[in-house]
Amino acid sequence: MTVQERSYRYVGPVELKAAVRPGSGGCPIGSADEFESWVAERSPAELGDPFTFVVDLDGVLRLAPRRSEHVACAGGEAVLGAGEISFTCEAGRWGVDDVSNQSTGYCPDVSSWAAVAQALDRAGLSRPPGFTHEVVFRRCPGCQQHNIVREGDFFCVFCGSDLPEVWNVDPGA
Repeated sequence: MTVQERSYRYVGPVELKAAVRPGSGGCPIGSADEFESWVAERSPAELGDPFTFVVDLDGVLRLAPRRSEHVACAGGEAVLGAGEISFTCEAGRWGVDDVSNQSTGYCPDVSSWAAVAQALDRAGLSRPPGFTHEVVFRRCPGCQQHNIVREGDFFCVFCGSDLPEVWNVDPGA
């Protein structure tokens, strides 16, 4: 982890983290060869859906089926990034079609893209220049609820308070 990368602790429902078993976690993809092996085991139907992903603290991409919880994909650990991702193969080369930071369990900031980009590069995947769908997460200073900021309106949907402009979901991070 480089100095400018922020790690994200799990901030979702405690019962989901409690259900994570030792040794669980998404499939680590640390190289192009590992991705090729992983993708060869997937059916065309499976590859038609997005996948859950995290970038672990070692900067390694981890993949799991879409309906998987991010905390399970991460083996219960903190991450450098998390979201949903889909892949496409063009002219025999695999790449990322769509990628977001949509993870309500970790609520990563859009700045987590740097760690995600490095992990995708390490996996030998072509990629977009940034998240294709950015999700802005904030914690309300009033009611403490996690919010998704929509259309640049920084207000709490639960209590109507103003939300901060800077990421604040996990004050202990």
